[in-house]
Amino acid sequence: MEFLRPATWDEALAAKAEYPTALPISGGTDVMVEMNFDVHRPSAILDLNRITELTEWSNDGSVVRLGASVPYTRIIDELSGPLPGLALAAHTVGSPQIRNRGGVGGNLGGASPAGDAHPALLAAGRDVFVEAGSVRGTRMIPIDEFYVGVKRNSLEPDELIRAVHIPVADGPQQFSKIGTRNAMVIAVCAFGFALHPRNGTVGTGIGSAAPTPRRAVAAEEYLQGVLAERGLWESGELLGTEVIQRFGELVKDAASPIDDVRGTADYRRHSLAVMARRTLTWCWNDYSKQIRSAA
Repeated sequence: MEFLRPATWDEALAAKAEYPTALPISGGTDVMVEMNFDVHRPSAILDLNRITELTEWSNDGSVVRLGASVPYTRIIDELSGPLPGLALAAHTVGSPQIRNRGGVGGNLGGASPAGDAHPALLAAGRDVFVEAGSVRGTRMIPIDEFYVGVKRNSLEPDELIRAVHIPVADGPQQFSKIGTRNAMVIAVCAFGFALHPRNGTVGTGIGSAAPTPRRAVAAEEYLQGVLAERGLWESGELLGTEVIQRFGELVKDAASPIDDVRGTADYRRHSLAVMARRTLTWCWNDYSKQIRSAA
């Protein structure tokens, strides 16, 4: 097995072009487990830990450019304001040791439907982009086009994830996760939700209940229609039980889960409906308070 350790981003791209089957590693929180259990035995390892720019982030006031290797701990400590949904998801990742090492780039690279970052990224809006680089140049991949199958993404063999571009939150966001125990657990299912009052949209993200992370598109369209038709963005008035229940049912219908050792398909659907109702209620209550305080 080759071990490649570039010192710069350009060196990393050159190495990936020469060894397209090389497995990138930064935090290594997923990769090392698979290697230890002989689930994955790559021909080469591409160690990205010396490339400091991958652990940096910037915020221009409208978009956060999050380096692929920014640890979850720093997302929690430094970005809970502009990226509240992702920060909440980061709280649920593994143990403190894993949160100190792992980053969003690893979640995206592995593309597991159970990855905790995915629902939050989807809910953050359709203007989330994965910045991928190769010796051929840089490509911005819309988050909705990134997941293409079970643990498969749309990266080309010679591409590496450099950063993720995420709009700064302009409304409340939430993340909820069900697991078989309270901590250090792979999600049975997860759900991300966000209100985007600036453009009158809402965002959803379903995790661990379909072959890939996905949106609940019909649920988004239904809620957006209700909010617009009733003038609720302006008034902040209560949604009503019927709207909340219908939203939960549409989220449940958007899933296509399986039975496995962590939970049944029926349990996942039921849990998603509950999480959808709760996260919507939490976010709308927060939004209503903001509207009343601004009046």
